[in-house]
Amino acid sequence: MDGYADDLAAVIEALDLTDATLVGHSTGGGEVARYIGRHGTGRVAKAALVSAVPPIMLKSAANPEGLPMEVFDGLRAGLVKDRSQFYKDLATPFYGANRPGSQVSPGVLDQFWLWSMQSGLRNAYASIKAFSETDFTEDLKKFDVPTLVLHGEDDQIVPVKDAAVKSAQLIKGAQEIYYPGAPHGLMDTHAERFNADLLAFLRS
Repeated sequence: MDGYADDLAAVIEALDLTDATLVGHSTGGGEVARYIGRHGTGRVAKAALVSAVPPIMLKSAANPEGLPMEVFDGLRAGLVKDRSQFYKDLATPFYGANRPGSQVSPGVLDQFWLWSMQSGLRNAYASIKAFSETDFTEDLKKFDVPTLVLHGEDDQIVPVKDAAVKSAQLIKGAQEIYYPGAPHGLMDTHAERFNADLLAFLRS
């Protein structure tokens, strides 16, 4: 995660960006958190964590509500065995396509597979440890800009109660928005509402 954050910092510095709003989804939310933790908010006006992994996903004595290591070991095993089928299978819970009444299109599921297959196997494998075991608690405490924490209540990838709810408690003045029944990939399944909520936050 330090590498992700430092890469983001390099881009922001190279483009000389100021008053930027950083919006991070899932692991990207961890990247935003670690960026602020390592590089501060001198160039940042606002932040948004969407279906994001912080504070920490892994279950431990300090985080009994987290997911056990076996879950992440299973992800690694599936990725190595048959990464193409792994991404096909992951798309279903990612978008809540396994829920009654789901209207996720085959195109969205295919898009997820296509994008996922463009990532390198080594990168994807290593990212599982990064997004599941990194503790972002101290990073979140350093947030000093308006922050939106937005999450689906039926997120099967990053459970809301161990992520967004806890993150919001660590970020002073965080604005919280929760979507009943929404999955991890709510930007597609709830695009109209998500875009409106994000724009409202940007304009506030």
